[in-house]
Amino acid sequence: MLLIPAIDLKDGHCVRLEQGDMSVSTSFGDDPAAMARRWLDAGARRLHLVDLNGAFAGKPVNESAVKAIIKEIGNEIPIQLGGGIRDLDTIERYLDDGLSYIIIGTAAVKSPGFLKDACTAFGGHIIVGLDAKDGKVATDGWSKLTGHEVVDLALKFQDYGVEGVIYTDIGRDGMLTGVNIESTVKLAQALTIPVFASGGLAGIADIEKLCAVEDEGIEGVICGRSIYTGALDFTKAQTRADELLAG
Repeated sequence: MLLIPAIDLKDGHCVRLEQGDMSVSTSFGDDPAAMARRWLDAGARRLHLVDLNGAFAGKPVNESAVKAIIKEIGNEIPIQLGGGIRDLDTIERYLDDGLSYIIIGTAAVKSPGFLKDACTAFGGHIIVGLDAKDGKVATDGWSKLTGHEVVDLALKFQDYGVEGVIYTDIGRDGMLTGVNIESTVKLAQALTIPVFASGGLAGIADIEKLCAVEDEGIEGVICGRSIYTGALDFTKAQTRADELLAG
């Protein structure tokens, strides 16, 4: 079970939002590279970056911060990034810069042909991000709710060749109300590719619940507000997950 620290970038700062609302953000630092180093030193095996401005603008905005993180971390652990990625040139540029995985969200839903092309051109490097509320997929920085069912879209994208799915319950994101285990398991059971849980991680109890269903196909969890507020001790949580799955 990978515990993956999230570094959400807004105007070059590390922030956390509540339910994706850009007007309700809490800053946790103005040095993204130092934050990345902090999580690496704490035992992280992968980092999750989000260009929040990019997600709303539909194009990369925080590229300088992303490059600073890549420079700091090098190739010590994989780094994945989502937010505002809408064309193949941007994917190629980011991969050339040193990112391991590119997360495509809104563009996957609105332009599935683009996602298919991305999987063909950059096989092994594309993850799809599906953000949902009550089982329906949302787009455009969660501002628009579609009529698409999460499982239906995920199955289609799996056929395209995506490496995995990050499933975010946007009703819980940043709220510390607990991961939506039931919906995450339902999605994982329908797929043969890995699923990563996201949204609402509150504490060690969530990690234990996820470890209990890891064999359903849940490979990791995105850790956001909980590790920034201290509700979850990242190092202890990853150690606990390792112990549970080893035993």
